[in-house]
Amino acid sequence: MRASLAAFVDHMSGTYDNADRFSPGRIKIEVLAGLTVALALVPEAVAFAFVAGVHPLVGLYAAFLVGLITALLGGQPGMISGATGALAVVMVALVAGHGVEYLFATVVLMGILQILAGVFRLGKLIRLVPHPVMLGFVNGLAIVIFLAQLTQFQVGPEGDRVWMSGLPLAMTLGLVALTMGIIWLMPKITSAIPAPLAGIAVVAAIVIGFGLDVPRVGDLASIQGGLPSFHIPTVPFNLQTLEIIFPYALILAAIGLIESLLTLNLVGEIAGKHSGGASRECIAQGLANTLTGFFGGMGGCAMIGQSMINVKSGGRTRLSALAAALFLLVFILVASGLIEQIPLAALVGVMFMVVIGTFAWNSLRIMRRIPLTDAFVIVLVTIVTVMYDLATAVVVGVIVSALAYAWNNARRIHATTRESHSEAGAKVYEIEGPLFFGSTDGFAELFTPDQDPDVVIVDFMRSRVVDQSALQAIEALAGQYQKRGKKLQLRHLSRDCHKLLNRAGQLMVDSNDDPDYGLAVDYSVRTGILAGGH
Repeated sequence: MRASLAAFVDHMSGTYDNADRFSPGRIKIEVLAGLTVALALVPEAVAFAFVAGVHPLVGLYAAFLVGLITALLGGQPGMISGATGALAVVMVALVAGHGVEYLFATVVLMGILQILAGVFRLGKLIRLVPHPVMLGFVNGLAIVIFLAQLTQFQVGPEGDRVWMSGLPLAMTLGLVALTMGIIWLMPKITSAIPAPLAGIAVVAAIVIGFGLDVPRVGDLASIQGGLPSFHIPTVPFNLQTLEIIFPYALILAAIGLIESLLTLNLVGEIAGKHSGGASRECIAQGLANTLTGFFGGMGGCAMIGQSMINVKSGGRTRLSALAAALFLLVFILVASGLIEQIPLAALVGVMFMVVIGTFAWNSLRIMRRIPLTDAFVIVLVTIVTVMYDLATAVVVGVIVSALAYAWNNARRIHATTRESHSEAGAKVYEIEGPLFFGSTDGFAELFTPDQDPDVVIVDFMRSRVVDQSALQAIEALAGQYQKRGKKLQLRHLSRDCHKLLNRAGQLMVDSNDDPDYGLAVDYSVRTGILAGGH
């Protein structure tokens, strides 16, 4: 029994280090961090529901259900998930064209696709995202979070909102500044209460106590509701429905996983706990969205802003994320009246501090010291994130980085020539740099078949044959020397190149040419046959 309890505690804390098991002080920090996150989740979920064109409770139920399931099963303790704007902007066209029931069906299919991505371990592809793309991602997301808060400086009914001015604007800005000041100062005084929670509490007390006329959470919408109930989406179960929802589900699944996995890595770096649970996170997100679709929620993914609030408030385990989800449910069921009195200015102040903490300010300092292509990628990903969406920005950043890498490596291939020490009259080409699709033209230009002697040795000791294009380049070179009645030998080809040549159907013959390496190979080209040994 004790062993089972210890294993459960370890699972909830996200670690198996005895030093990190829960103590009363740790439990208090985690619960308060969860309360802070829940307070910040309310206006976000309501706002994203409006963006998607659905009832506010659809966003709140998604924030609760997705947050609850990923808190228990996700790959990174302390990470917060819920309804997000990145998904909402995709959903709006589906809801407008087909209705909310098709949205619920899409969210179910989205979750299934994410589960499959986890089962097939596609989450590891996030490793292909270069660091400059990560910097552009966090910078762009910080700007997006900042811009999203500006809507709180507008008043009036939805669709006819105008910017504040005069005294209301001055009071709102003053309350925002006060909240930010408390968050900055609180850690210098005490760590007993999370600084964002202290900021919200103090500013809310001032507004409610003095009856200040400033926008409050209740001005967005009522958050009062009941428990989410099981509901099978009322859509026709036929191929036509699948044709409608599948494209949306695929896009939503991709965006959700990209944002979740990038947030997982970022939270892991800040918290100092690299979970490596990319596939686990995919499955957790998938299960969360599948169930959310059946319980009337709009689906969701990881939220970098709320995750940063949680981490900055001291949340390091699954308990903080679990507490956030449960507090949110309590708000919906019994505490809506109180929560609706919280001034939006306090929550804006919290999010502004998140923006300051999220933006990678060091990226501005290193711009002149890093390669030009890396600096370009950082700026490009930042702009695309702000102008379009995160998934597009990451894909664009990875493609540009890959092309830049290929171009730089294509220019690296070169050769030095000398006479052979082991075979009289033979000329040796010592190749340096990778041989792949981008460098095959440069590779071919290194050789002079007409002027070379009857025996030519190509040494790949300082090179690497990477792909099928490289093999084709080698075979083309062999053909040129064959036409001139000359012999070509290829040496020091690596073990992975052996595999490529085997797949290409080339003849491999054992040899003791270079026993020190065990990777060396000597291929001779005669009458169109590439024969070799190792």
